[in-house]
Amino acid sequence: MDRLGGQSIIVTGATGIAAASARRFAAEGASVAVVSRTTSSCEALAQEIVAAGGQAHAFVADLTDVAAAVEAMEGAIAALGRVDGLFNVAGGSGRRLGDGPLHELTTEAYEATMRLNATTHVTASAPVLRAMLEQEPDENGGRGAIVNMGSVLATRPVPALFATHAYATAKGAVAALTTTAAAYYAAYGIRVNMVAPALTISRMSERAQADEATQAFSKRKQPLAGGFVAAEDVAEAAVYLLSTESRAVTGQTITIDGGWSVLPIGE
Repeated sequence: MDRLGGQSIIVTGATGIAAASARRFAAEGASVAVVSRTTSSCEALAQEIVAAGGQAHAFVADLTDVAAAVEAMEGAIAALGRVDGLFNVAGGSGRRLGDGPLHELTTEAYEATMRLNATTHVTASAPVLRAMLEQEPDENGGRGAIVNMGSVLATRPVPALFATHAYATAKGAVAALTTTAAAYYAAYGIRVNMVAPALTISRMSERAQADEATQAFSKRKQPLAGGFVAAEDVAEAAVYLLSTESRAVTGQTITIDGGWSVLPIGE
């Protein structure tokens, strides 16, 4: 239980995958800073980790706001003393913003969904990268690692259930960001990878969890998970990508989908 011992890691978001990951990172010995726009969730998660014997800080910010993001991320880095890892989880469904099929999608809904799910990766990563570039490399020559949040929907669409085109586009943009950033920062000892979950138990998926058709679909397409993937399974992948176990890995995507991407829709 010391795979992240001595590391300082920032997690954006404070529920679902973000919460499961923050807890797991702390259990593996990392000092954690949680950055979220929801004060109650953010502070409660940090307090929970501290009560369990871990080290955690809470910073509240809407990461779609560049100035607020910079202030929060720089504050988190200062509190931690340095930053060894960043897990970009903050985001959410665009349905409430008007996301849907392209012919029905308004410019406002598209832009809002992109800000929530792609722009947040940029605003959180930029201050972290500036700090990493100034840090002395570790014994392996590494200055840090970033893990971005993708989605199986960007490459394995299911039109009947998930006609959220702006969300899929945002996750496709995150994939491109991951690849290009990995290539650029490799020379500096900074790794950038991505996890791409399928249907996962979280606050974001509450609508899907309550839908019988989606539940049946998840059991057919995600048999290894018996339905929806547990948030903790995604956290485990993030631990690997942020630890020195993956010191030679960059520009890659780990898909946590219970079988979705290799099974036909009818299976």
